[in-house]
Amino acid sequence: MNKLIISPSPHVHSGDSVKKNMYGVIIALLPALAASLWFFGLGALVVVLTSVAACVLFEYLIQRFVLKTEASITDGSAAITGLLLAFNLPSNLPLWIIIIGALVAVGIGKLAFGGLGNNPFNPALVGRVFLLISFPVQMTSWPIPGGDNLTKYLDASTGATPLAIVKEGLKNGESITSLFEKLPSAMDMLIGFKGGSAGEVAAIALLIGLVYMLVRRIITWHIPVSILATIAIFTAALHLSNPELYAGPVFHLLTGGVMLGAIFMATDYVTSPMSSNGMILYGIGIGVLTVLIRVFGAYPEGVSFAILIMNGFTPLINRYMRPRAFGEAVKEIKN
Repeated sequence: MNKLIISPSPHVHSGDSVKKNMYGVIIALLPALAASLWFFGLGALVVVLTSVAACVLFEYLIQRFVLKTEASITDGSAAITGLLLAFNLPSNLPLWIIIIGALVAVGIGKLAFGGLGNNPFNPALVGRVFLLISFPVQMTSWPIPGGDNLTKYLDASTGATPLAIVKEGLKNGESITSLFEKLPSAMDMLIGFKGGSAGEVAAIALLIGLVYMLVRRIITWHIPVSILATIAIFTAALHLSNPELYAGPVFHLLTGGVMLGAIFMATDYVTSPMSSNGMILYGIGIGVLTVLIRVFGAYPEGVSFAILIMNGFTPLINRYMRPRAFGEAVKEIKN
């Protein structure tokens, strides 16, 4: 006999599901994937395929034979982890290092905490930071986009990223004005003609993905806008205080992993706050930490570290910035 169980109101169903949203994010990543293949060719293809395949395989093997649970590789989360990990890697990274990063991302960053929905830190960033600390030389050798490198993988010609050029130049006493003469124009950086990780170079492609996710309501504006606005305001203030020592906001927004981090990494459902105000606070924290690490820290880039640090604060933000419970306002009026 079938029982009809009626739960208390509200009875609302949005039609969303984990699988639907995950594949929506994958669709939003396709412009950045196309751009990475356009600028880095064979190297980007090898890195992306290896990373996605390794993440999916490790998730299946760990769930099936270690955790003894049903494999969840069809929900798309493992594929997203693989894509985002690949987008955070140089396009000439050796296969064995990519596989190690995938194992750390899935095994430690995700499944060690109980799988999707339980991980406190973004799995792809856990893998990326682990590789950066473990293999700093390989993780900071950036292929030059286009040209002969399109048909090369391990033997691709490399060069410094705009962030590294500015960081090293300022350390050697050069001014921002003289350093900018060595850098690509703002339009070139927007399109992707600059060194960097495979999926982060084309800001325009990432912004297309942002528009798609906002229109489809896969994410809300709060986190990406608060991150980008904070970085813009903070770097503008620094630039106005000393234009020859601090680069302006356009440079910081279009270089490194800011766009990729703000749009696709920081907005991870599991590791970001639940309330709108919490998301804004979370985004401001990421923006401030990113600028502090970039400008005053030892690393030229700081997005990955900033997101992971704020991931750690997410439970605290959720505790003290909870959304209003359904019916709470009515209760307050009656009292």
